[in-house]
Amino acid sequence: MYIYGASGHGRVIIDIIDSFEKIHGVFDDNPHIKEILGYPVIGEIPENYQFKSDLFIAIGDNETRMRISRKLKSKVRFANIIHDSAIFSKRAVLGEGCVVMEGAIVKVNCVLGNQVIINTGASVDHDCIIGDYVHIAPQATLCGGITIGEGSLIGANAIVLPGVKVGAWCTIGAGSIVHQDVPDGFKWVGNKLQPPLLPVSQ
Repeated sequence: MYIYGASGHGRVIIDIIDSFEKIHGVFDDNPHIKEILGYPVIGEIPENYQFKSDLFIAIGDNETRMRISRKLKSKVRFANIIHDSAIFSKRAVLGEGCVVMEGAIVKVNCVLGNQVIINTGASVDHDCIIGDYVHIAPQATLCGGITIGEGSLIGANAIVLPGVKVGAWCTIGAGSIVHQDVPDGFKWVGNKLQPPLLPVSQ
């Protein structure tokens, strides 16, 4: 497997996989990063690079992950990673380029889009639909029947109550309790809706 990203999220991904998966190379656009957890960082991906294996985009920022995956989707297949300690229902659906980290739970009839992060100890209950490029942060809880739109971030320890719909490119603050729908581009902090965020360039 190849890894794209040599910062914090990259270290997490390498730590999960390097005991059982050969890492063919680590890429990063930052020319000052030369090494990560003992692996050399190659630099940017050359224009005509020939991949020998799948690629995982180890970047936590949702918009950056989207941009890179769209640029590379015709050149390489994206890997999925599910930690051994995670519980992922055999009746759930997984897109491409996703990670389900230590202690996370994804229950029956859930659908995860592409490039989704289900972070440490997060819980996604039955019949949830998670859009592309979403990040569910550590210990966040999605109760049943929730929809999360493209590119949204659900902060650490946030709770989204049953049946709620969170729109695209929203931010749910850490520790929040979301009890009503959140429109596209809005922010939710605590138990209140906040003004919309600036639109994402797509």
